[in-house]
Amino acid sequence: MKTVFVTGSAGFIGYHLSKLLLAEGFRVVGYDGMTDYYDITLKQRRHAMLLQHANFSMTEALLEDQTTLEAAMRAAKPDVIIHLAAQAGVRYSLENPRAYLNANLIGGFNVLDLARELKVDHLLMASTSSVYGANTKMPFLETDKTETPLTFYAATKKANEAMGHSYAHIYGLPVTMFRFFTVYGPWGRPDMAPYKFTKGILEGTPIDIYNNGDMWRDFTYVEDLVRGIRLLTDSIPQRPDTPEEIPPGDSLSPAAPYRVVNIGNSEKVNLMDFIEAIEAATGCKAIRNYMPMQTGDVHATYADANLLKSLTGYAPKTNVRDGMAAFVRWYRDYYKT
Repeated sequence: MKTVFVTGSAGFIGYHLSKLLLAEGFRVVGYDGMTDYYDITLKQRRHAMLLQHANFSMTEALLEDQTTLEAAMRAAKPDVIIHLAAQAGVRYSLENPRAYLNANLIGGFNVLDLARELKVDHLLMASTSSVYGANTKMPFLETDKTETPLTFYAATKKANEAMGHSYAHIYGLPVTMFRFFTVYGPWGRPDMAPYKFTKGILEGTPIDIYNNGDMWRDFTYVEDLVRGIRLLTDSIPQRPDTPEEIPPGDSLSPAAPYRVVNIGNSEKVNLMDFIEAIEAATGCKAIRNYMPMQTGDVHATYADANLLKSLTGYAPKTNVRDGMAAFVRWYRDYYKT
């Protein structure tokens, strides 16, 4: 039985990924700081459900706690590490950048260095579509330049990518970075738009719609996302002998066993269409409060996920109406609305 060490296991994505791995027969060792960035009760409930499985165990501690993280990893003896834990949220990085420095840079380094020491078969690390920053050419390709991050959150994730490449080159550690695109679904985060919009629409309170609704996102259903991550665990990058061996469109580094992969739905959805999908799922109309663009926001995100498909044979496919209907069902059940 292979062991996968999942950081951020009580988080939105970490919970769904751990659940999938357990269902497929893996032993999963979780690690989560249980920070109060959002309702910690959600995190506790997620961990409680995972702990019902005999092959799941976890440690509650911060990534910055190098001693505890090392002890947990050494005890787990993982074959694969999937690093999801981070200080998330684009807008919160404007208020508290130091939280991103500690969790994403120091914590990310601790994970990277321990993966090197333990000589794991594969380290997979979460990045974000936010690294594309001010890029305007779409859909975003993994080989596009990412030199213009618009928030400190994006900058820390870009730094993680650079750190990962350096370790892959120096130590031969196989590293895959995956970039997420606006993930949503059951057990989602309260700070994200799908949750905020659903809550406001059901409660009859106004929802803030930025840039007057002229925004586009590549919404990715969480179960599609974690399926992509799971399949990528088996696609271990290998350093090519020559650059000419790298297939067209592959982000494989010519200097290291390192690759970047987009995981997105490859469908650009207008924000107003997304809100209409929530209205259809709830049977209620939104009270709309139109707002200007917020600092750090981007007008659009849109993934080219062809590399994911070529590596795994898989492509996310859940449309927003079906995905938000599932989220609304979960929300109503969880909050008894």
